[in-house]
Amino acid sequence: MTHSFLRSVTTAGVLVFAMGGPRLKAQTPAARSANADRAMDQVLQQKIEAIAATHKGHVTLYATQLNTGKTVALDADRQVQTASVIKLTILFEAMEQVRDGKAHWEEKLTLDKANAVTGSGVLTFFDTSLTITLKDVLTMMVIVSDNTATNLAIDRFGASAVNARIAWLGLKDTHLYKKIGKPATEPMPADQPQFGLGKTTAHEMEMVMERIGRCQLAGPGEEAQPGDTAICQTALSMLRNQFYRNTIPRYLEKLDSSESGSGIASKTGSLNAVRNDVAIVVGKSGPMVVSIFTYGNDDKSWTADNEAEMMIARLAKEIVESWSPAGLDGKGLIPGLGLGAGSNDGTSK
Repeated sequence: MTHSFLRSVTTAGVLVFAMGGPRLKAQTPAARSANADRAMDQVLQQKIEAIAATHKGHVTLYATQLNTGKTVALDADRQVQTASVIKLTILFEAMEQVRDGKAHWEEKLTLDKANAVTGSGVLTFFDTSLTITLKDVLTMMVIVSDNTATNLAIDRFGASAVNARIAWLGLKDTHLYKKIGKPATEPMPADQPQFGLGKTTAHEMEMVMERIGRCQLAGPGEEAQPGDTAICQTALSMLRNQFYRNTIPRYLEKLDSSESGSGIASKTGSLNAVRNDVAIVVGKSGPMVVSIFTYGNDDKSWTADNEAEMMIARLAKEIVESWSPAGLDGKGLIPGLGLGAGSNDGTSK
C-alpha cells in the first residue's frame, strides 16, 4: 500500500473560515456561538493531529457531529483497505432490497460445507447443511464479522449489485472486490491486490454509516416509505450489538450497556497491519459519526492492547468528549437519530 505523510484536511471550509475572513464589529449571540463552535473544532483538530502523529503507522479519519455540522478530518480522502468494514455496504444493499421487496429478512439461505471459510466468525464450525434466515446471516456478518455469513450474503445479492449501490450513493473510492477466501469469478480491477477485500476512504465510509443512522433509504427526490423505519431499526440493532469493542467504544462505554442499550453502533475491520472502526456515537449533545482507519501499523499483534486499536480509541475519546462532554445517550440510537425528517440527498459533504 502507498504510504504518505499524515496530513489534515477540512471540509466545506469550516476550519479555514475559523482562521480567517472578515471580522464583524458587533456579533449576535447566535453568531458568537457559531464562531465558538468553529474555534472548538480548530482546537480539536490540533489535538487530533497531535495524537495521530504519535501512531506507529498511518491514520485516516473523518468525524462529524450531525446536528451541529462540526467536523474534523485527517487524510480523509485517501483510499485505504477496508478489511471487514466493507460489510457495511453489503448491509446497506440488503436494506434497500428488503425495502424494494426483492429480499425478505425471513427468507432462508442454505449453508453448505463448500461455503465455509476461515477467519472471523463461527458459522464455519457449524454442521452443514444448515438453513438460516437472511436476517441471521447479516446479523452474524455484522456482530461477529462472520466471513462465511458474508460470503452467503454476497452470493445472495452479488458483488456487482453492491458496487452498483455504492455508485448510487455517489461514492467514487469505495469498492467490494470479491468473496472472502475464494477465488474471483470475474476479472478483477488492477488495484485489487493492493486492497484485498475492499477499498474506501474514511469520508466515504462515514457517509454510508450516516445514511444508515439517518435512515435515508430513498434516493434523491424520492419520498421515504412507511416501512423504512423498521428496516433501519433492524440494521441499527445489528450494529449496536457489535461484539468487537476495543476500538471506538473502548474508553467511551464506562458501564455495561448490554441491558440498557449501547449508544454506539459500529462496524470494525482488522488485518495484521490494519485496524479500522466506523461508528455512530449518540452523545447527549447530539449524534456523531466517527470513521477511523489505520494502516501500515508496526504493531501486528492480535491482543487487546494492540497499538492501533488503542490509537483509534484515544482519537474517538478526544472527539466524543469534546463534542459531547456530558457523555452518551443510548436512547437516541434510533432510526433518524432524533434529527427529524431530513432531505434524502445523501449525507454530509
